[in-house]
Amino acid sequence: MLAVAAAFLVRDWRPGLRGLAHLAFSGAVINAVYLGGAYLAMTEIRGATMALIGALHPIATALVAGPLLGERFRGRQWAGFLLGAGGVALVAGIGAFDLGRPAGIAWAVGSIAALAAGTLYHARFCREAPLIGANTVQLASAAAAAWAFTWAFETPHAVWTPGMVAALAYLTFGVSLGAMALLLYMLRHGEAGRAASNFYLIPGVTALLAWAFLGEDLPAAMWPGFALAMAGVWLIRRRA
Repeated sequence: MLAVAAAFLVRDWRPGLRGLAHLAFSGAVINAVYLGGAYLAMTEIRGATMALIGALHPIATALVAGPLLGERFRGRQWAGFLLGAGGVALVAGIGAFDLGRPAGIAWAVGSIAALAAGTLYHARFCREAPLIGANTVQLASAAAAAWAFTWAFETPHAVWTPGMVAALAYLTFGVSLGAMALLLYMLRHGEAGRAASNFYLIPGVTALLAWAFLGEDLPAAMWPGFALAMAGVWLIRRRA
């Protein structure tokens, strides 16, 4: 679908072999390694624990973005990173049950490390690529990597239920074509650390959606935690 769109909408873009290699590598790391690792982690640990570990992503990205990309953050912005992490901790929490699942924790930490590395790599080498063209190459690369992992370690099979089709459609259009495109857009028009700070809002929004659509109870610390996370993101993104 993206290749068809790119054929009609992308003009005068000649990335060369080196540019294509940069896009392919970042796409495989961000989409195949990060998402694959996160899905594997959540077969062992709760989504809330995964969200809490995900709070490491904005801080790790900001710490490395300084020496790698020359991004500089003021004191209030570092305070925002800490507030955001604290807000996520209040919303998500972490259970002792999950701490006894080292494989799940390891997959979660590895997936977040891959997301931070892929984000920084894209910001360093692929920032100027047009959005549709970049996403086309990156998702094609991720698809090839995911198929390689599948054939190497699994026996592929599918049970095509309505719920499975709906989930796959959302992951395709909402995550791969939607959320990842927004991430690339933010990296093209801003700093990697500021873009990564938006991940602090995911646990709170997830808790609200789970309450609205799945009937799950809201955590007692949901509202103060979400308020802290939003305050942290505001401090990080606010221009002087």
